[in-house]
Amino acid sequence: MTHPSWAPHGAALRAFLAGREDAEIVVLGEDGEEERTPARVFFRGPEEFSSLEEAALDLCRGRVLDVGAGAGCHSLVLQERGFAVVAIDVAPEAVEVMRSRGVRDVRCGDVFAWAGERFDTLLILMNGIGLVGSLDGLDRFLRDTPRLLNAGGQILLDSYDPGEPDPARPDRYVGEMRFQLEYAGRRGAFYDFLFLDCGTLGRHAERAGWRCESIWQEDEGHYLARLTAGTAGG
Repeated sequence: MTHPSWAPHGAALRAFLAGREDAEIVVLGEDGEEERTPARVFFRGPEEFSSLEEAALDLCRGRVLDVGAGAGCHSLVLQERGFAVVAIDVAPEAVEVMRSRGVRDVRCGDVFAWAGERFDTLLILMNGIGLVGSLDGLDRFLRDTPRLLNAGGQILLDSYDPGEPDPARPDRYVGEMRFQLEYAGRRGAFYDFLFLDCGTLGRHAERAGWRCESIWQEDEGHYLARLTAGTAGG
């Protein structure tokens, strides 16, 4: 039986919170490659954050929407710093986990469908921007997102450079991929995911009226970017 795409992720988070410290999420690529991610990664404390994450949290301002918040590790730190934070995730189990851990304002939802509230910062870490799924999805996100931001608002996001184009897929951006998650024999449906180099992000952002700054660069192409409104197209 195939479950909703993010159900294995949510189940692994709930299992870890319940004491299954060995819980891990299996990430299956459409090419057959497999990676395993320990669920504890999503429960890290600030002492385990990378320099990139620290930089992103230091740049947060005003009211924050933590997109794809997982187990709430970033939301909890921002709460402690006095920020008003709304944490959202598409997995109901993740929402339960965050509430159990003390995140005060948690919603189950998709940023594409969000309406009626505005924020000063959209925080999208742990490559959450990949959930746009494709370059077309990125363009949709960039066109749609201004309705979520107050004047002077910003988006903070990270991603990974996917590397050189794949000659076997000449008509498809190399960072457009498909994955499937599995936990404890429970496998979710395939979903589209986007790894995005900073240059491509900048070009798409500029066309949509955003200014894109590269804030932090780490090894293996991992980077933090900040988007703010302000080009002629905005």
